[in-house]
Parts: sequence; C-alpha cells; structure tokens
Amino acid sequence: MAMVLGNQKGNVSFYTDEHHMFRDSLRKFLEKEAVPNYEQWEEDRQVPRSFWTKMGENGFICPWVSEEYGGMNADFGFAAILSEELSRVGASLSTGIGTHSNIIVPYIASFASEENKKKFLPKCVSGEIITAVAMTEPGAGSDLASIRTTAVKDGDHYIINGQKTFISNGIQSDVIVLACKTDPNAKPAHRGISLILVERDTPGFSRGRKLNKVGMHAQDTAELIFEDARVPVTNLLGEEGQGFYYLMTKLQQERLVACINSLVAAEDMLQLTIDYVKQREAFGKPISKFQNTQFKIAEMATDIQIARTFVDDLIGKHMAGVDIVTEVSMGKWWITDMAKRVSVECMQLHGGYGYMEEYKIAKRYRDIPITSIFAGTNEIMKVIISKRLGL
Repeated sequence: MAMVLGNQKGNVSFYTDEHHMFRDSLRKFLEKEAVPNYEQWEEDRQVPRSFWTKMGENGFICPWVSEEYGGMNADFGFAAILSEELSRVGASLSTGIGTHSNIIVPYIASFASEENKKKFLPKCVSGEIITAVAMTEPGAGSDLASIRTTAVKDGDHYIINGQKTFISNGIQSDVIVLACKTDPNAKPAHRGISLILVERDTPGFSRGRKLNKVGMHAQDTAELIFEDARVPVTNLLGEEGQGFYYLMTKLQQERLVACINSLVAAEDMLQLTIDYVKQREAFGKPISKFQNTQFKIAEMATDIQIARTFVDDLIGKHMAGVDIVTEVSMGKWWITDMAKRVSVECMQLHGGYGYMEEYKIAKRYRDIPITSIFAGTNEIMKVIISKRLGL
C-alpha cells in the first residue's frame, strides 16, 4: 500500500533524482544504524553522540548548509526527507537530530556573524556540535514576550541570569540559541528580546534536571540554569532587540516540520495496524474481516491521505518561497490532532498487545501527544489563523 507508506518514493514534482538518492541512502543507513539500537536508546534515555557523528560523516545532518561551511547547499526538500525518515524510525530521532538540523542551526546560518558561522557551522554539519534552542521558561511558554531571563552588558560580555525548561537536546547540547531580555523595560515587551549563543563551558551556565517525560524517551530534555553566566557580546545573533522577529521568521519552517513528523507517525501507526489486524484472529477469522475494523482503517487512511496531499503541497510552496503561515498553522493543529486520534484507534485495534511496550504502537501512542503542544500550541495556531482571516 504505497499510500500508507507515504512519500517513500518522493512521487511529487519537486523531488529530483538527487532527492530520491538521498532518501534511499538515508533509509538504508537508518535501518542499519538506528532501527536495531532504538529500543536501547529509549531505555538509556539518550541517543549517543557517536550516532550523531555517524550521521554527520555520511552527510545527513544540515545538508542545506552552504558548501563553504561543510554542507551541500541543498534545498528544503532534503530537510523534509530527513524529517520523514528520522520520524519513521521514532519520534526521539526527529525531535533531537531533526530539530538540530532543520530548526536550530538555521538561526546560526541566518543571523550569526561570519566569525561564528565559521566557528560553529562545520561542526554542526559533522555532528560534533549538538544544538538546542532555549525559549520556554517555568513561567513562560506560548507567551514568549513574558520571558524573564536577562542579559545585561558588562564591557565586552553579557551577564545572563534566568532559567529555561523543556529544552530539547538540553543535556547533550554544546551550543544553545538562548532567547533572553536585553531590554527588560522595552514597550512592547517583545522588542526587548535578543538571541545569544551560549556555549557548553560558559562560566555560570549549568544543566538542571534531565526531565522524565511521558514519551520521546531517547530524546534528552532538560532544564538550563544561568547564574551570572558570562557570554562574549560577539555571541549575539544579529541585532539586539530583534530576537522575537528572528524567531518568527523561522516558525513557518518549524511548524511545517511538525506537520511532517506527525504525519509520518500517523502513516506508520496505520501501517503497523493494518499488518496487525491481518494477522490477529478472533472468533475464527482475522480481525481485518470485521466491518468495524474495516471502517476504522478506511477513516484513518482517508484522513492520512488528505494530510499527505496537503503537506506535500506545503513543502513545495515553502521551497518556492511562498508565505504559507496561515496554511501551515492549519496543518500544524489539524494534523497533530489527527495523529492523536489515529494513535487511540490504532492502539484499540491492537487490543491488549497495543498496551505493551514491546509493540511499536505503544511508543507511538505515548510519543504523539506532545506534538499538539510544542512548536506553538494548537490553540495558538487557531489564534494565528483567526488573525490572518481578519477576525
């Protein structure tokens, strides 16, 4: 069923032979290096750095980065394929390596000084540097303007104080794109936000707890603590007070990636369930022969195919430089909600076995709920849509 497997052949107009070759090579690599080890990584609560560097050695991380910094100068189609194939293995990979490659490093490539691009980008591509972006605080999530972490100039350094939480790659990260207030008195408040690169060994910077999440167990998530942390002013990304605007420029791509990841999870859950119901028997026949099962599968397959058509259209438009903020906001809330519905129905069709960790559907079931919260909650997506419709 090619439809269920999704875009594995890249059968849309914007994918070229180079895209297909990249997908085939990446999929073979992941089947050898990731799939057999993924369950152990889940138990370890971390993907090892050695896997990051293997990904980098094979040219799979940040392929879009310019050749002068070690990348391939590839288009977003390669990033989309990376998201799909990592997601097909498991959510922890797409949220760790995928976020680094497709969401965080673009801030450095777009806004860092030439000196910092040369310093950081080659190692971001090779997997030697792991990145994180730190926006969320214990008292500030969707309302980014209310963050309280401050950066005060002291000669040629910033003195940073504050705390961040729910930070993906928080434990292993070497470079953090930190959202902070360089002008706490700015009116409106978002004009006081700046982005600063904080390096691993910065004095005054420490990690808090490694957070114990419901799902995405192999993806390290942590608290970050800044106590008079001293960071060179040269680590400022772009200009002071522009951080909020820089973050907004990248959210279209971040939410498109969220759509892709959730869609692939739904496609995978449906395929797992089709395979299961064909094999599992009850009352003397495969449960795939029961009309209720057939109707549930038909409904999910329809939703997933509609989502796939929509997402492929958004990928093509994004590659062409089209403003898709409204559509991607629609996609982000609807597809993540749809994937959550699919997880419930697929677990139900697995019966008691679906509740067992040895079955992949159980992992999908616990991994998917966060997708309606991160990258902007689904409620915020509806606010954005409403505003752009003139309401």
